[in-house]
Amino acid sequence: MSNKHNPSRRSFLKSSVALPAAAVAIPGTVVAAKSEKSKALPMRRLGKNGPEVTMLNIGGMMSAHNPQYLDLAWNMGIRYFDTARVYKNGQSEKDVGEWMRKYPERRKELFVVNKDTPTDNPEQLIGMLDKRLEAMGVDYVDLLFVHGMAPKFGEGTDLDSLEWPKSDRLKKVFDKIKASGKAKYCGFSCHDKLLVDYLNAAAEGGFVDMIMLKYDPLLEKGSDLDKAIDACYNAGIGLIAMKTMRPFQKAPKNHPALEGTGLSTAQNVLQAVWSDKRISSLCSNIENVQQMEENVSAAKGFKEPFPAERLKALTEVASLTPSPMCPGCPSCDAWAAHTEYAFQDISRYVTYYEEDGNLEARDYFRRLPGAQRQVGSLDLARVRDDCRYNVDYPEIARRSEMYFS
Repeated sequence: MSNKHNPSRRSFLKSSVALPAAAVAIPGTVVAAKSEKSKALPMRRLGKNGPEVTMLNIGGMMSAHNPQYLDLAWNMGIRYFDTARVYKNGQSEKDVGEWMRKYPERRKELFVVNKDTPTDNPEQLIGMLDKRLEAMGVDYVDLLFVHGMAPKFGEGTDLDSLEWPKSDRLKKVFDKIKASGKAKYCGFSCHDKLLVDYLNAAAEGGFVDMIMLKYDPLLEKGSDLDKAIDACYNAGIGLIAMKTMRPFQKAPKNHPALEGTGLSTAQNVLQAVWSDKRISSLCSNIENVQQMEENVSAAKGFKEPFPAERLKALTEVASLTPSPMCPGCPSCDAWAAHTEYAFQDISRYVTYYEEDGNLEARDYFRRLPGAQRQVGSLDLARVRDDCRYNVDYPEIARRSEMYFS
């Protein structure tokens, strides 16, 4: 694909001139120098019974993703790779598999996650895992996620999706998978409007090992989501944050409100997430070398939780910068609970389409039931005005119709 039609890859290649000494640029890609002694980034334990993992992990959706880019991530200290069947039409998981086969001696230090979507019944996950391993060309992954837990799971069956995280059926599937050695841990990812309910169900069920959740870096203490995260943490479930950077995607690299921190806006966001000790790792779609260096520097520099005044300053930046997507502030979550219109999902799809060039966003939108694509009587202007991140939902709805209908 030419750089002309791929701005993410263009920015990746352009930024390669700033590569650290551990890497050298060659035409079209980046190759990390052979270094078996690269030091891992700071780590946290993933749940009560899980392993220690790097606080920062690398996502699998960005256009720069390839085995050579993973080389660079390794040499910068990242020891946790995240992928899924749908990322880059399956190329992402192939990249991770190729990298692991290239460096078998590194496998014991690496934590690898893959995901798939068994929407009909939990038992589907067993066969799906076999296909994921075959696609990667490996024998096992460390963690297998049910991808994107949502109400569509179990639709038309006698097993409601909210029962999955506490059902005996899913527990038996997880137990069978772990006993096979094909995945050491099992859990689910979720950015649905029912996230709080799924978290509480997992805490009640007591068998889910890990959860990847959309996380608001300005999470309010005492909110329903905060309490649900607490319940999971106290139950020993490992928690991984995602979608944390999206609300600040259009924020300036440096902002007067954050002067004196010595950190960019993005680095402040990362450290705001790590200030929550319940979050073991943060999944970041690192689009280019410059972003990787910035993310890694933030992880190395994190020493203690955010002071209140810095969190207040970050809140000010969020309020001044229009966002393409809300990570789930209390106001948006409250509106979502009282409407069928899937405005949170739709804003996410528009963001994927516009910022990531992800054409599959059309399919995600079109798979929504009709009622979830109809605004109806919902006053989107009020939803926008109440949103902490000022997401322009009326405009998002207009663009979704233009792009996807």
